Amino acid sequence: MNHPQEVLLAEPRGFCAGVDRAIEIVERALAKFGAPIYVRHEIVHNTYVVNDLKAKGAIFIEELSDVPPGATLIFSAHGVSKAVQEEARARGFHIFDATCPLVSKVHVEVAKLAQEGYEFIMIGHKGHPEVEGTLGQLDGGIHLVEDVQDVARVAPAQQEKLAVVTQTTLSVDDAAEIMAAVRARFPRVREPKQQDICYATQNRQDAVKLMSGQVDLVIVVGSPTSSNSNRLRELAERLGTTAYMVDSADELRAEWFAGISRVGLTAGASAPEVLVGEVIERVKALGAVSVRTLSGIAETTKFPLPKGLRLDGSAPAAGEEA
Repeated sequence: MNHPQEVLLAEPRGFCAGVDRAIEIVERALAKFGAPIYVRHEIVHNTYVVNDLKAKGAIFIEELSDVPPGATLIFSAHGVSKAVQEEARARGFHIFDATCPLVSKVHVEVAKLAQEGYEFIMIGHKGHPEVEGTLGQLDGGIHLVEDVQDVARVAPAQQEKLAVVTQTTLSVDDAAEIMAAVRARFPRVREPKQQDICYATQNRQDAVKLMSGQVDLVIVVGSPTSSNSNRLRELAERLGTTAYMVDSADELRAEWFAGISRVGLTAGASAPEVLVGEVIERVKALGAVSVRTLSGIAETTKFPLPKGLRLDGSAPAAGEEA
């Protein structure tokens, strides 16, 4: 039986700036205020990250009624609705917002255009916390579409002022197809100046496109709840390469690698590099002798931390708000 000879690593892969920031917010809050720190929803969609923070004293909740009065509460990277923000304030929690700034940008756009009388079509996955947060910025007037068929059924109250926004972690190709259908049905629709799909989602998908044709099998490290990780696996499959998504190296199965000479490996934006390393070791144990990183975009984006998380009385460090 042939064994894998080489592992090709996609570049970029793994943590994005928004995930880095969200995890650092929880870790700094724990260091500064002590455990427990309450987090509404998984801070990012990754089992390893969530379990690591639980071990350090973070408590993950869905309902604000589960948080004691006066506690420190952090909103997850996916963002929350206006109703959740208002309830949290009313309950008197000490709040830090770990919403990814690229998600916040969508919320700001929705609030601004709503004041100008716009209705919205949102391209996204029903039930995803980011989508719930964006839909919850307004009391109504946002119509969610998940596919081209939904576009044909959507019924805005008017078409004079109609704008489109998207979830930040979609498949770039799927979103483009749905956007084309929106444009065809509503030619005057207002589109974002810059697309809402985030740079990290785009870059990781581009890296998989580059890698897929060079390998016999693609492994994506990511949790089942991670939208952007699921899209990476789907993309590789769509390009004709067998692909599996694993939460950890324990989920790899030897039979996947039978007759495979080159394995492509990537990780979703919420998956830590330590898990990638463990997958590499497992594939090496199955016979792979070399690991090569493909060339790709070097990401330099950094987002500032919220005020109030400095660990001493010093001036702001790099990456902190003054």
